[in-house]
Amino acid sequence: MKYLVVLCALVALSECLVRMPLIKGKSPRDVLQEKGLLEEYLKKHPYNPMVKFTQTGTESMTNDYDLAYLGVISIGTPPQSFKVIFDTGSSNLWVPSVYCSSPACQNHQKFNPQKSSTFKWGSQALNIQYGTGSMKGFLASDTVQVGGITVTQQGLGISDVEAPFMVHMQADGILGLAFQSIAADNVVPVFDNMIKQNLVSQQRFSVYLSSNSEQGSEVVFGGVDENHYTGQITWLPLTSATYWQIKMDSVTVNGQTVACNGGCQAIIDTGTSLIVGPTNDINNMNSHLGATTSQYGMASVSCQNIQSMPEVVFTLNGHAFTVPASAYVSQNSYGCSTGFGNGGSDKLWILGDVFIREFYAIFDTQTQYIGLAKSA
Repeated sequence: MKYLVVLCALVALSECLVRMPLIKGKSPRDVLQEKGLLEEYLKKHPYNPMVKFTQTGTESMTNDYDLAYLGVISIGTPPQSFKVIFDTGSSNLWVPSVYCSSPACQNHQKFNPQKSSTFKWGSQALNIQYGTGSMKGFLASDTVQVGGITVTQQGLGISDVEAPFMVHMQADGILGLAFQSIAADNVVPVFDNMIKQNLVSQQRFSVYLSSNSEQGSEVVFGGVDENHYTGQITWLPLTSATYWQIKMDSVTVNGQTVACNGGCQAIIDTGTSLIVGPTNDINNMNSHLGATTSQYGMASVSCQNIQSMPEVVFTLNGHAFTVPASAYVSQNSYGCSTGFGNGGSDKLWILGDVFIREFYAIFDTQTQYIGLAKSA
Protein backbone atom coordinates (compact mmCIF):
# COMPACT_ATOMS: atom_id res chain seq x y z
CA MET A 1 0.00 0.00 0.00
CA LYS A 2 1.31 3.41 -0.92
CA TYR A 3 1.30 6.14 1.70
CA LEU A 4 0.75 9.84 1.45
CA VAL A 5 3.97 11.62 2.38
CA VAL A 6 3.29 14.96 4.06
CA LEU A 7 5.89 17.66 3.73
CA CYS A 8 6.03 19.71 6.93
CA ALA A 9 7.41 23.23 7.13
CA LEU A 10 7.84 25.97 9.68
CA VAL A 11 4.67 28.04 9.89
CA ALA A 12 4.84 31.65 11.06
CA LEU A 13 1.87 32.56 13.25
CA SER A 14 1.46 34.99 16.15
CA GLU A 15 3.58 32.48 18.02
CA CYS A 16 6.28 30.43 16.36
CA LEU A 17 4.30 27.24 15.89
CA VAL A 18 5.58 24.18 14.13
CA ARG A 19 3.00 21.81 12.73
CA MET A 20 3.34 18.09 12.26
CA PRO A 21 0.46 16.85 10.07
CA LEU A 22 -0.87 13.41 10.95
CA ILE A 23 -2.52 10.88 8.70
CA LYS A 24 -5.21 8.55 10.01
CA GLY A 25 -4.68 5.10 8.58
CA LYS A 26 -6.11 1.68 9.31
CA SER A 27 -5.03 0.27 12.64
CA PRO A 28 -3.66 -3.27 12.91
CA ARG A 29 -6.97 -4.17 14.59
CA ASP A 30 -8.80 -3.05 11.43
CA VAL A 31 -6.43 -4.94 9.17
CA LEU A 32 -6.79 -8.15 11.19
CA GLN A 33 -10.57 -7.80 11.26
CA GLU A 34 -10.73 -7.33 7.47
CA LYS A 35 -8.75 -10.56 7.06
CA GLY A 36 -11.01 -12.40 9.50
CA LEU A 37 -8.09 -12.96 11.88
CA LEU A 38 -8.88 -10.60 14.75
CA GLU A 39 -10.59 -13.00 17.19
CA GLU A 40 -7.95 -15.69 16.64
CA TYR A 41 -5.21 -13.11 17.17
CA LEU A 42 -6.79 -11.81 20.38
CA LYS A 43 -7.08 -15.39 21.62
CA LYS A 44 -3.35 -15.96 21.14
CA HIS A 45 -2.23 -12.43 22.06
CA PRO A 46 -4.60 -10.92 24.65
CA TYR A 47 -4.86 -7.13 24.46
CA ASN A 48 -3.04 -5.75 27.51
CA PRO A 49 -2.82 -1.97 27.21
CA MET A 50 -1.77 -1.42 30.83
CA VAL A 51 1.63 -2.97 30.13
CA LYS A 52 2.42 0.36 28.53
CA PHE A 53 2.22 2.10 31.88
CA THR A 54 4.18 -0.38 33.98
CA GLN A 55 7.62 0.88 34.96
CA THR A 56 10.39 -1.63 35.54
CA GLY A 57 13.63 0.20 36.11
CA THR A 58 15.04 1.62 32.90
CA GLU A 59 12.41 0.20 30.57
CA SER A 60 9.54 2.25 29.19
CA MET A 61 6.63 0.01 28.37
CA THR A 62 4.59 0.53 25.23
CA ASN A 63 1.80 -1.64 23.94
CA ASP A 64 -0.90 -0.99 21.35
CA TYR A 65 -1.86 -2.55 18.09
CA ASP A 66 -4.59 0.07 17.74
CA LEU A 67 -2.14 2.86 16.87
CA ALA A 68 -3.53 4.73 13.91
CA TYR A 69 -2.39 8.38 13.64
CA LEU A 70 0.81 8.64 11.63
CA GLY A 71 3.27 11.45 10.91
CA VAL A 72 6.34 11.51 8.68
CA ILE A 73 9.75 12.34 10.16
CA SER A 74 13.28 11.92 8.85
CA ILE A 75 16.46 10.67 10.47
CA GLY A 76 20.07 11.06 9.37
CA THR A 77 22.13 13.05 6.86
CA PRO A 78 20.94 12.85 4.13
CA PRO A 79 17.48 12.25 5.62
CA GLN A 80 15.75 8.87 5.62
CA SER A 81 11.96 9.10 6.05
CA PHE A 82 9.76 7.11 8.43
CA LYS A 83 6.11 7.02 9.46
CA VAL A 84 5.82 7.17 13.24
CA ILE A 85 3.16 7.28 15.93
CA PHE A 86 3.32 10.45 18.03
CA ASP A 87 2.72 8.79 21.37
CA THR A 88 2.11 10.76 24.59
CA GLY A 89 2.12 7.44 26.45
CA SER A 90 5.82 6.67 25.96
CA SER A 91 9.09 8.60 25.75
CA ASN A 92 11.46 6.90 23.30
CA LEU A 93 11.96 7.38 19.58
CA TRP A 94 12.75 4.23 17.63
CA VAL A 95 12.52 2.93 14.08
CA PRO A 96 13.41 -0.36 12.34
CA SER A 97 16.96 -0.87 11.12
CA VAL A 98 18.63 -2.74 8.29
CA TYR A 99 19.95 -5.13 10.95
CA CYS A 100 16.42 -6.38 11.70
CA SER A 101 15.30 -9.67 10.14
CA SER A 102 11.93 -9.92 11.91
CA PRO A 103 8.88 -10.17 9.61
CA ALA A 104 7.66 -6.85 11.04
CA CYS A 105 10.73 -5.12 9.66
CA GLN A 106 10.38 -6.53 6.17
CA ASN A 107 7.27 -4.50 5.28
CA HIS A 108 8.48 -1.25 6.85
CA GLN A 109 11.13 1.35 6.09
CA LYS A 110 14.47 0.46 7.67
CA PHE A 111 17.13 2.91 8.82
CA ASN A 112 20.63 2.40 7.45
CA PRO A 113 23.28 3.93 9.75
CA GLN A 114 25.99 3.58 7.11
CA LYS A 115 24.16 6.05 4.88
CA SER A 116 24.11 8.83 7.50
CA SER A 117 27.15 11.05 8.06
CA THR A 118 25.77 12.29 11.41
CA PHE A 119 25.01 8.88 12.92
CA LYS A 120 26.73 7.80 16.14
CA TRP A 121 26.44 4.48 17.94
CA GLY A 122 25.50 4.44 21.61
CA SER A 123 26.98 2.15 24.22
CA GLN A 124 23.82 0.32 25.32
CA ALA A 125 21.28 -2.13 24.04
CA LEU A 126 17.59 -1.20 24.03
CA ASN A 127 14.72 -3.47 25.07
CA ILE A 128 11.17 -2.10 25.16
CA GLN A 129 8.51 -4.59 26.22
CA TYR A 130 5.10 -4.91 24.59
CA GLY A 131 2.02 -6.68 25.81
CA THR A 132 2.37 -9.02 22.84
CA GLY A 133 6.14 -9.11 22.46
CA SER A 134 9.03 -6.69 22.48
CA MET A 135 11.21 -4.40 20.45
CA LYS A 136 14.94 -5.02 20.89
CA GLY A 137 17.76 -3.07 19.35
CA PHE A 138 20.53 -0.58 19.89
CA LEU A 139 20.83 2.95 21.19
CA ALA A 140 22.32 5.56 18.89
CA SER A 141 22.06 9.27 18.05
CA ASP A 142 21.50 11.20 14.87
CA THR A 143 19.87 14.30 13.40
CA VAL A 144 16.06 14.10 13.45
CA GLN A 145 13.71 16.34 11.48
CA VAL A 146 10.15 16.73 12.78
CA GLY A 147 7.66 19.13 11.25
CA GLY A 148 10.36 21.42 9.90
CA ILE A 149 12.41 21.36 13.12
CA THR A 150 15.91 19.90 12.97
CA VAL A 151 17.01 18.32 16.25
CA THR A 152 20.70 17.43 16.42
CA GLN A 153 22.29 14.58 18.37
CA GLN A 154 18.91 13.05 19.19
CA GLY A 155 19.02 9.75 21.05
CA LEU A 156 17.03 7.02 19.36
CA GLY A 157 16.64 3.30 19.14
CA ILE A 158 17.11 1.23 15.99
CA SER A 159 15.52 -2.19 16.18
CA ASP A 160 16.91 -5.58 15.26
CA VAL A 161 13.98 -7.61 16.65
CA GLU A 162 10.29 -6.60 16.58
CA ALA A 163 7.08 -8.13 17.90
CA PRO A 164 4.96 -10.06 15.35
CA PHE A 165 1.93 -7.79 15.69
CA MET A 166 3.89 -4.90 14.20
CA VAL A 167 3.63 -6.62 10.84
CA HIS A 168 0.10 -5.23 10.73
CA MET A 169 0.99 -1.66 11.74
CA GLN A 170 1.16 1.08 9.15
CA ALA A 171 3.68 2.99 11.25
CA ASP A 172 7.36 2.14 11.02
CA GLY A 173 8.14 3.23 14.58
CA ILE A 174 7.14 5.37 17.55
CA LEU A 175 8.08 8.87 18.69
CA GLY A 176 7.35 9.22 22.41
CA LEU A 177 6.16 12.52 23.88
CA ALA A 178 5.98 11.66 27.58
CA PHE A 179 8.62 12.58 30.18
CA GLN A 180 12.28 11.57 30.32
CA SER A 181 11.73 9.90 33.70
CA ILE A 182 10.15 6.90 31.96
CA ALA A 183 12.41 6.80 28.89
CA ALA A 184 14.31 3.57 28.37
CA ASP A 185 17.96 4.11 29.31
CA ASN A 186 17.08 7.70 30.30
CA VAL A 187 17.25 8.93 26.70
CA VAL A 188 16.25 12.59 26.34
CA PRO A 189 12.92 12.69 24.43
CA VAL A 190 12.62 14.56 21.15
CA PHE A 191 10.48 17.41 22.52
CA ASP A 192 12.83 17.90 25.49
CA ASN A 193 15.67 18.35 23.03
CA MET A 194 13.61 20.84 21.02
CA ILE A 195 13.35 22.90 24.22
CA LYS A 196 17.03 22.50 25.16
CA GLN A 197 18.15 23.49 21.67
CA ASN A 198 15.82 26.56 21.67
CA LEU A 199 13.86 25.29 18.69
CA VAL A 200 10.36 26.11 20.02
CA SER A 201 9.00 29.35 21.46
CA GLN A 202 6.97 27.70 24.24
CA GLN A 203 7.50 24.56 26.30
CA ARG A 204 4.24 23.00 25.16
CA PHE A 205 2.84 21.01 22.29
CA SER A 206 -0.75 20.40 21.31
CA VAL A 207 -2.66 17.68 19.50
CA TYR A 208 -5.70 17.82 17.25
CA LEU A 209 -7.14 14.50 16.09
CA SER A 210 -9.68 14.88 13.32
CA SER A 211 -12.43 12.32 12.84
CA ASN A 212 -11.76 12.68 9.13
CA SER A 213 -10.01 9.53 7.97
CA GLU A 214 -7.46 11.34 5.83
CA GLN A 215 -6.96 15.01 6.70
CA GLY A 216 -6.72 17.62 9.42
CA SER A 217 -4.99 15.91 12.34
CA GLU A 218 -1.77 17.47 13.57
CA VAL A 219 0.69 18.00 16.38
CA VAL A 220 1.78 21.60 16.97
CA PHE A 221 5.17 22.00 18.62
CA GLY A 222 5.70 25.24 20.54
CA GLY A 223 2.13 26.39 21.15
CA VAL A 224 -1.52 25.96 20.18
CA ASP A 225 -3.69 26.54 17.15
CA GLU A 226 -6.83 28.42 18.17
CA ASN A 227 -8.58 27.31 14.99
CA HIS A 228 -8.82 23.78 16.36
CA TYR A 229 -10.90 24.47 19.46
CA THR A 230 -13.84 26.49 20.72
CA GLY A 231 -14.60 27.97 24.13
CA GLN A 232 -12.24 28.10 27.06
CA ILE A 233 -9.29 25.86 27.81
CA THR A 234 -9.62 23.88 31.05
CA TRP A 235 -6.23 23.36 32.70
CA LEU A 236 -5.70 20.18 34.71
CA PRO A 237 -2.62 19.63 36.93
CA LEU A 238 -0.63 16.46 36.46
CA THR A 239 -0.63 14.01 39.34
CA SER A 240 2.54 12.42 37.99
CA ALA A 241 5.10 13.91 35.60
CA THR A 242 5.94 10.55 34.06
CA TYR A 243 3.05 9.94 31.69
CA TRP A 244 0.52 12.73 31.13
CA GLN A 245 -1.46 11.58 34.15
CA ILE A 246 -4.36 13.42 35.80
CA LYS A 247 -7.06 12.85 38.44
CA MET A 248 -10.41 11.46 37.29
CA ASP A 249 -13.35 11.78 39.71
CA SER A 250 -15.97 9.60 38.04
CA VAL A 251 -17.57 8.31 34.85
CA THR A 252 -21.33 8.81 34.61
CA VAL A 253 -24.16 7.80 32.26
CA ASN A 254 -27.55 9.49 32.63
CA GLY A 255 -26.35 11.04 35.88
CA GLN A 256 -25.44 7.68 37.40
CA THR A 257 -21.85 6.81 38.30
CA VAL A 258 -20.99 3.70 36.30
CA ALA A 259 -17.19 3.64 36.68
CA CYS A 260 -14.29 5.18 38.61
CA ASN A 261 -16.48 5.35 41.71
CA GLY A 262 -14.57 7.25 44.40
CA GLY A 263 -11.93 8.51 41.97
CA CYS A 264 -9.06 7.09 39.95
CA GLN A 265 -6.14 8.16 37.76
CA ALA A 266 -6.23 8.67 33.99
CA ILE A 267 -3.60 9.12 31.29
CA ILE A 268 -4.15 11.22 28.17
CA ASP A 269 -2.60 8.97 25.56
CA THR A 270 -2.48 9.65 21.81
CA GLY A 271 -0.97 6.18 21.30
CA THR A 272 -4.09 4.26 22.37
CA SER A 273 -7.16 4.21 20.14
CA LEU A 274 -9.74 3.34 22.78
CA ILE A 275 -10.77 4.56 26.21
CA VAL A 276 -9.49 1.78 28.46
CA GLY A 277 -10.43 1.00 32.05
CA PRO A 278 -10.74 -1.87 34.54
CA THR A 279 -12.72 -4.82 33.20
CA ASN A 280 -15.59 -4.55 35.71
CA ASP A 281 -15.98 -0.80 35.15
CA ILE A 282 -15.87 -1.08 31.36
CA ASN A 283 -18.34 -3.96 31.35
CA ASN A 284 -20.67 -1.91 33.56
CA MET A 285 -20.36 1.10 31.23
CA ASN A 286 -21.03 -0.97 28.14
CA SER A 287 -23.99 -2.63 29.84
CA HIS A 288 -25.53 0.77 30.59
CA LEU A 289 -25.04 1.66 26.92
CA GLY A 290 -26.83 -1.48 25.74
CA ALA A 291 -23.69 -3.13 24.38
CA THR A 292 -22.99 -6.86 24.18
CA THR A 293 -19.41 -7.74 25.11
CA SER A 294 -17.62 -10.70 23.52
CA GLN A 295 -15.15 -12.95 25.37
CA TYR A 296 -12.37 -10.90 23.75
CA GLY A 297 -13.67 -7.61 25.11
CA MET A 298 -15.26 -6.18 21.96
CA ALA A 299 -18.53 -4.43 22.83
CA SER A 300 -21.09 -4.48 20.01
CA VAL A 301 -24.16 -2.26 19.69
CA SER A 302 -26.93 -1.91 17.15
CA CYS A 303 -26.00 0.70 14.57
CA GLN A 304 -29.65 1.80 14.50
CA ASN A 305 -29.47 2.83 18.17
CA ILE A 306 -26.59 5.31 17.98
CA GLN A 307 -28.75 8.44 17.92
CA SER A 308 -30.66 7.36 21.02
CA MET A 309 -27.67 6.19 23.05
CA PRO A 310 -26.71 8.32 26.10
CA GLU A 311 -23.68 10.55 26.53
CA VAL A 312 -20.80 9.46 28.73
CA VAL A 313 -19.41 12.10 31.10
CA PHE A 314 -15.84 11.97 32.37
CA THR A 315 -15.26 14.26 35.35
CA LEU A 316 -11.59 15.25 35.52
CA ASN A 317 -10.37 17.20 38.53
CA GLY A 318 -13.86 18.65 39.05
CA HIS A 319 -14.56 19.45 35.38
CA ALA A 320 -17.05 17.53 33.23
CA PHE A 321 -16.08 16.37 29.73
CA THR A 322 -18.92 14.87 27.70
CA VAL A 323 -18.44 12.28 24.97
CA PRO A 324 -21.53 11.63 22.81
CA ALA A 325 -22.45 8.32 21.22
CA SER A 326 -21.50 9.67 17.79
CA ALA A 327 -17.93 9.89 19.13
CA TYR A 328 -17.64 6.70 21.18
CA VAL A 329 -19.32 4.33 18.70
CA SER A 330 -17.38 3.23 15.63
CA GLN A 331 -18.95 1.70 12.57
CA ASN A 332 -17.51 -0.46 9.81
CA SER A 333 -18.68 -3.19 7.48
CA TYR A 334 -18.76 -5.61 10.43
CA GLY A 335 -21.18 -3.50 12.47
CA CYS A 336 -20.90 -1.04 15.35
CA SER A 337 -18.93 -1.20 18.58
CA THR A 338 -18.15 1.11 21.47
CA GLY A 339 -14.74 2.66 22.00
CA PHE A 340 -14.52 1.45 25.59
CA GLY A 341 -12.08 -1.41 26.11
CA ASN A 342 -11.21 -3.38 29.21
CA GLY A 343 -7.73 -4.18 30.49
CA GLY A 344 -7.05 -1.17 32.68
CA SER A 345 -6.03 -1.37 36.33
CA ASP A 346 -8.34 -0.55 39.23
CA LYS A 347 -6.73 2.86 39.62
CA LEU A 348 -5.51 3.75 36.15
CA TRP A 349 -7.46 4.55 32.98
CA ILE A 350 -6.27 5.42 29.48
CA LEU A 351 -8.12 8.23 27.72
CA GLY A 352 -7.09 7.51 24.15
CA ASP A 353 -8.07 8.76 20.72
CA VAL A 354 -11.83 8.26 21.26
CA PHE A 355 -11.55 10.95 23.96
CA ILE A 356 -8.92 13.17 22.32
CA ARG A 357 -10.90 13.51 19.10
CA GLU A 358 -13.50 15.37 21.16
CA PHE A 359 -11.05 17.62 23.01
CA TYR A 360 -8.07 19.57 21.73
CA ALA A 361 -5.21 18.62 24.05
CA ILE A 362 -2.36 20.91 25.14
CA PHE A 363 0.63 19.36 26.91
CA ASP A 364 2.65 21.90 28.91
CA THR A 365 5.97 20.50 30.11
CA GLN A 366 6.96 23.65 32.01
CA THR A 367 3.87 23.99 34.21
CA GLN A 368 3.10 20.24 34.11
CA TYR A 369 -0.52 20.86 33.20
CA ILE A 370 -2.78 19.48 30.47
CA GLY A 371 -5.20 21.85 28.77
CA LEU A 372 -8.41 20.52 27.25
CA ALA A 373 -10.88 22.44 25.07
CA LYS A 374 -13.76 21.34 22.86
CA SER A 375 -12.44 20.45 19.41
CA ALA A 376 -13.66 22.67 16.61
